Amino acid sequence: MKPYFKKGLILFSICFLFLSNLPSFCQKINEPIKKKILENRECFKCHGGHFYYYYNDWVEKDIRERMNPHFVVDSTKFYSSNHKTFACIDCHSYEYEEFPHSGSLRMEPIYSCMDCHGGDENSAEFNFEQIEENFINSIHSNKHGENFTCWMCHDPHTYEINARTNESIVDVVEYANNICLNCHTNVEEFQILTDNKNPDIFDTHNWLPNQSSHFKSVRCIECHTEINDSILVAHKILPKDQAVKKCVECHSTNSLLMASLYKYQRKENRNAAGFINAVILKEAYIIGANRNIYLNWASIAIFGFVILGICTHTILRIIKK
Repeated sequence: MKPYFKKGLILFSICFLFLSNLPSFCQKINEPIKKKILENRECFKCHGGHFYYYYNDWVEKDIRERMNPHFVVDSTKFYSSNHKTFACIDCHSYEYEEFPHSGSLRMEPIYSCMDCHGGDENSAEFNFEQIEENFINSIHSNKHGENFTCWMCHDPHTYEINARTNESIVDVVEYANNICLNCHTNVEEFQILTDNKNPDIFDTHNWLPNQSSHFKSVRCIECHTEINDSILVAHKILPKDQAVKKCVECHSTNSLLMASLYKYQRKENRNAAGFINAVILKEAYIIGANRNIYLNWASIAIFGFVILGICTHTILRIIKK
């Protein structure tokens, strides 16, 4: 038997064994999630919709009630979130397994991110400790103290990493800005923390040209946070008087967008086709941030020839006179 034939036969055998065991392998991977789905099924019977049913022993009949909208969890979003492998009672008291729930459970303390992620080696790449430090020094935390928690912005039932995994800048912007707008355009959410009037963001940003284009193209945090190179997304929200208002901060070759919004885009040759900040050019043309090296040299050359022509013409006129 020829050597290359033996190698081919061995390779075929390996592939056959791998493919034949693939279903059971995938089943083992999904087993923990399947187990959690079964555990959570009872919770989602009520909390997965806007109505729930229960049997009332006093009147001896089934009752249909409206679910408090704040206690409704979209199961589809939950099982696509970063916490999809959790059972409800991993974070909530096991006493919730009994219905009707005890009223005292409403006083149950809610876990914070750092209760799980603090000192966790598996999450070390995300630098949660530094994120917490950033957050504590932000205007939100300084102004509202312990009343402003991670969950004000990141719903633990639907939270998913977006900036690092999503290649579509449009989707990243929409996802991030919806977090901010959930409070800053929603009186009900805004007044959980304060009785102050919720300012109209269009009025407060009336100095910004082409508002709608900016709101669709960049995240609020591009202008309202202090850039930090060591964490996924900057969490130090600045006071409004420290927000970026200079156009040149973004519309220049040193655009701060390269250190924030486009920071986690797939790395590529940033001088592709002669364009500076070619990563930005992939999504949009930003005046001042996108420049072409060859066009720059061409414009300089044209300008030089024009000056040379004027000078030559002037000299010839003087000689002729």
